[in-house]
Amino acid sequence: MLVFWKQKIVLLAVPKTGTTALEQALLPHASAAILDPPGQKHVSAQQYRNRLSKFFEQRGKRPMELVAVMREPVDWLGSWYRYRARPQLSGKPNSTKGIGFDEFVAAWLEPRRPDFAEVGSQANFLTDDKGRPAVDRIFRYDRMADLVAFFETRLETALDVPRANVSPKGPVELSDTMRARLEREAAAEFDLWRSLD
Repeated sequence: MLVFWKQKIVLLAVPKTGTTALEQALLPHASAAILDPPGQKHVSAQQYRNRLSKFFEQRGKRPMELVAVMREPVDWLGSWYRYRARPQLSGKPNSTKGIGFDEFVAAWLEPRRPDFAEVGSQANFLTDDKGRPAVDRIFRYDRMADLVAFFETRLETALDVPRANVSPKGPVELSDTMRARLEREAAAEFDLWRSLD
């Protein structure tokens, strides 16, 4: 999470949406940063509003604009799946090695997810307890140039955003049956994504 005090912006770090690369480009311009531990770095919109907004916004006297990135839901799950298949996790409970993508998505849809599928939810991260967007501006991952342009305008500087923390390449094919189930059972993810068009 990065805070830009002068510009009144807070950039939330939605996991697997390019936030590590954004941090590298934006950190020199930020007033404050929470980079570790991961549970604090990846503060959700609701967590920010409930725990941190009073501090950063001086009890409502200086409201901040919340900004975040969202990735297409299947692509986002695919990134997590590939990331957890890397050799460093081999043999650990959160490894997806030897697990098919359909199996990973089915496990993610379960109310009690196994460790390898416990990756959170973009919709939960970005919405309030009633399912309404809790972020002022949500940029699409596949249009990262829009977010870069936004920050270049607000910071009045050119930015170079590198690629960082990229998931390993690998096949990520979801069967039609599983995709239909995912769109049905995780409708909030797809509804929020489609609202960004």
